[in-house]
Amino acid sequence: MSKFGQSQPVRRVEDQRFITGKGRYTDDINLPGQVYGVMLRSPHAHAKILKIDTSSAQAAPGVLAVYTHADLKAANVGDLPCTIPLKNRDGSMRADPPRPALAEGMVRHVGDPVAFVVAETAAQARDAAEMIEVDYDALPAAADMATAMESGQPQIWPQAPNNRAFDWEIGDKAKIDALFASAAKTVKLTLENNRIVVASMEARVALGAFDKESGRFTLYTPTQGVWVQKRLLAKILGLPEEKFHVVTGDVGGGFGMKIFIYPEQVMTLFASRALGRPVKWTSDRGEAFLTDTHGRANLTHAEMALDKDHNFLALRIHNIADMGAYLSTYAPMIPTMAGTKVLSSVYRFQGVYARVEGVFTNTVPVDAYRGAGRPESNYIMERLIDVAARELGIDRAELRRKNYIPPSAFPWTSAMGLTYDSGEFENTSNTALKAIDWAGFEARRAEAKKRGKRRGIGMAYYLEATGGAPAERAEIRFAEDGFVEVYVGTQSTGQGHETAYTQIVAEQLGVDFDKVRILQGDSDAIPTGGGTGGARSLYSEGGAILKAKDGVIEKGKVVAADMLETAASDIEFAAGRFRVAGTDRDVGIVEVAQEARKRSNARAGEAAGLDTAADWQVQAITFPNGCHACEVEIDEATGVAEVVRYVVADDMGKVINPTIVKGQIHGGVVQGVGQALYENVVYDADGQLLTGSFTDYCLPRADNFPEIEVILCEVPCKTNPLGVKGAGEAGAVGSAPATINAVVDALADLGVKHVDMPATSQKLWRILGGGLAQAAE
Repeated sequence: MSKFGQSQPVRRVEDQRFITGKGRYTDDINLPGQVYGVMLRSPHAHAKILKIDTSSAQAAPGVLAVYTHADLKAANVGDLPCTIPLKNRDGSMRADPPRPALAEGMVRHVGDPVAFVVAETAAQARDAAEMIEVDYDALPAAADMATAMESGQPQIWPQAPNNRAFDWEIGDKAKIDALFASAAKTVKLTLENNRIVVASMEARVALGAFDKESGRFTLYTPTQGVWVQKRLLAKILGLPEEKFHVVTGDVGGGFGMKIFIYPEQVMTLFASRALGRPVKWTSDRGEAFLTDTHGRANLTHAEMALDKDHNFLALRIHNIADMGAYLSTYAPMIPTMAGTKVLSSVYRFQGVYARVEGVFTNTVPVDAYRGAGRPESNYIMERLIDVAARELGIDRAELRRKNYIPPSAFPWTSAMGLTYDSGEFENTSNTALKAIDWAGFEARRAEAKKRGKRRGIGMAYYLEATGGAPAERAEIRFAEDGFVEVYVGTQSTGQGHETAYTQIVAEQLGVDFDKVRILQGDSDAIPTGGGTGGARSLYSEGGAILKAKDGVIEKGKVVAADMLETAASDIEFAAGRFRVAGTDRDVGIVEVAQEARKRSNARAGEAAGLDTAADWQVQAITFPNGCHACEVEIDEATGVAEVVRYVVADDMGKVINPTIVKGQIHGGVVQGVGQALYENVVYDADGQLLTGSFTDYCLPRADNFPEIEVILCEVPCKTNPLGVKGAGEAGAVGSAPATINAVVDALADLGVKHVDMPATSQKLWRILGGGLAQAAE
């Protein structure tokens, strides 16, 4: 095996350009004649727009245009669509209110775009935006998902009575009710998955350009796959898809938020066509808090039933999911189809019933955030198990062991109807608990008490079900400069795709590692692609690369046979060389590619030599899983919770690059612990965002963490040729419940049953002082 091949801890090839400042992000791109756009945004969460006066702004220095919804309507520009059809429990369709790129007659959250100003400089555009006079009639807001559907609350959309976006269910309710009725023990818990800001390092950007001669638009924007934007922009602007060229360069973090279509992408293209000049909009951090989709935001009433032998019988949940003021691109899918499919997790439940109500509030829209519903569902499951163990008086780890699906049961059809292909849940769990010394914890708790600290330990076993588009594309080309170019349909947002794909290509084709070039993010160069989301990239793109590789080799055998004067059936391929079977006569793949190119150049219209494109249909999703174990110490004087030990044992199937996988797990753990202890979006009763900057919104920092130990337990996936399981989201799926389980364990002797996220120092200090002990139970 090559030291640069599969399963090797190769350093990331893309990092050299990143750390030397040679990355090319969208904001680094500037086009000739470029001008700048700025959004005027609503200061109100809910208000009628009585009048907009743009005359002063239009007359301001450097201003080229000021657009309002009236301009979009006159040009027949459509609304931003939600792409997810969803039926309610009664068979009717979900609510489908419009989402214009600029507000039409009403604003529905603070930050809602009202007007778009274009000027020669960004500063001139900002100054002019402040000159626009908007006469608002402020209305009461419905900002709390817990109460927004109650009678008498302000109504956000006439299409959604009681602010209900949808009322969806899955599972056999009668069967589940019967299982609960027969149960020896039931436990229940109400918990919140708090709303969080994505806070990607790179902000959103849109640079739109229109070519009058061809009638084509080009949009430069950081995405997680250019085809979603291309498809939706065509629909919004009412033009064929071939009229749109979407380009994504390097991306500084996506986490789901950069998949979606946003008003600014529409407006830069609209303005560019109107003005005949490229138009650039760049978000600042304050705008990001107000306009990037938020994550999580669920309130759940959950129940679990067990028999007399402590076997899990059934799970029943009622989830209220905050959609914000508008339905974002994929929003209704996240708490419903995406989230509920892992509710039964790695356990032998007989059945699950889930009801999910989506609710509109006068807040920023909520959509997929790392894990996209699966962290929320795993949090429900793992908190319920801890509650059950404490009420039953048995060990939390032992209760889980008793209910794990055993390896002998695979393939296993879960209570949610999914077929799990592989897993060694008990072994993986034991690996994590041994590494953190679960059995020896009480000695550490006693030692911490002497220092005025309450120490707690928590575990959480998670199951992730990867998702995303059902097909992927790859194209392998042999460039004239000697490089093997691989065009991929996914989009790296910092995960290390270029390195992982290079390792696969180098090993499979036997070419030099440093002679592989990965190309992505250009809808003209790559006609189709599934993009990145749902931890799908490696198994889907990997399958496409392997299929394209097979095509390259088959073409190569024909050409090599001619070069070696034998029949193609006599040619074997291994380690980058075509060889006549049973002889030492061979020729390298690069030489064969050069010869093949010469031949194709002589015959116009043929594909260039060995170049091959392949589309791969995803055969099945993957089920990464693992056990997180966390120890915290809570200072009794201040309530500050500190993570002091953290271990993860993860089954990601076969691992292409262990360094990259561990890095992905580290990042996910930090985001999950961030949600558990630090991060929280807060709106007041009027819908004003109180946590609108890093002054008030706390992100975790490196010094909040000990060394995160990751142990890879490789159980190969049986449904894709690489044997891999998605790794990108898993760290965020198990970390929040493990952390809160540890916090509750530290407080259990006070009678605390549950602490909602985030477990801030203020909240914990009050619990320790007795003020919130009853509320926390």
